[in-house]
Amino acid sequence: MRREVRWERMFPDELEAAYAACPVLYLPYGMCEPHGPVNAVGLDALKAHAICVQAAREHGGIVAPPDYWHIHEIGGYAAWAAKTVGEVPRTWMSALPPWQHFRNVLYHIRQADLLQFKAAILFTGHYGPNWEDLKTLVELVQPHVGTRLYGLPEFEANQTGFDGDGRRADHAGKVETSLLWAVEPDCVDLSRLPAPDAPGPHFAMGDAAKADRLIGERMVADEVRFLGAKAQELVADYDRDPPQQRLLTYDDVERVWAEVVKPVLPAFRTMQENWGHEPNPTENSLWRRNQRVTRVP
Repeated sequence: MRREVRWERMFPDELEAAYAACPVLYLPYGMCEPHGPVNAVGLDALKAHAICVQAAREHGGIVAPPDYWHIHEIGGYAAWAAKTVGEVPRTWMSALPPWQHFRNVLYHIRQADLLQFKAAILFTGHYGPNWEDLKTLVELVQPHVGTRLYGLPEFEANQTGFDGDGRRADHAGKVETSLLWAVEPDCVDLSRLPAPDAPGPHFAMGDAAKADRLIGERMVADEVRFLGAKAQELVADYDRDPPQQRLLTYDDVERVWAEVVKPVLPAFRTMQENWGHEPNPTENSLWRRNQRVTRVP
């Protein structure tokens, strides 16, 4: 029987034992959005969560419940969706604006600090520039947090990439499809591949037909090693310089948000109207309504 590391499935005594053995918390992020006809829409978080679970089982630590609500329908994400998803009645996205997502993340960090984890790894399977903003957020709030933090996109841990060309990331192409196939095989169905001449778009399918489950398993193993090494590095840093303060209360979170994060939030990349190379959505597009940010709560 495999050792349980998923917070929501553990008993209190199991959590205490796991914490005592390795006080590291993994915080996986992703969202639901179209990933081609062959992949389940929750690919981002499914992938991130499963990789964190494997890392915790092999190297120690606890995995927080995955957060499936992430940034979309705004800025460059909207421009991409207008071209790739199209004007559909139901997008099946679990989307939030940047200010809501990152405020939620700050509350997640607070819980890690309150529980006195020595390290927390914030691991997002959702691509686009949100990961750059995640790193910025971590840099901004670390001086106010005792737990050592590290934020990264999943592909940063995928150091060797897909065999043959070294590609480390794509959107629902052979890399992401192989990763999901390796960790959640029931969520990949290559029989759903459209015919080569079928009209599109196919929701960012890319070259999913070239996916390989065995390569996916090798990439997952590489990522697990990366996360284990990073966790050890963060714990060692904590032990060298124990914290002088922690983020303990809701008031603490709101203060850090208001004084530290919110003033620079308008400069976050996900807040920009168009950070990619796609044209802006047309005025009558459903993707136009949230593309321009008029206020930050």
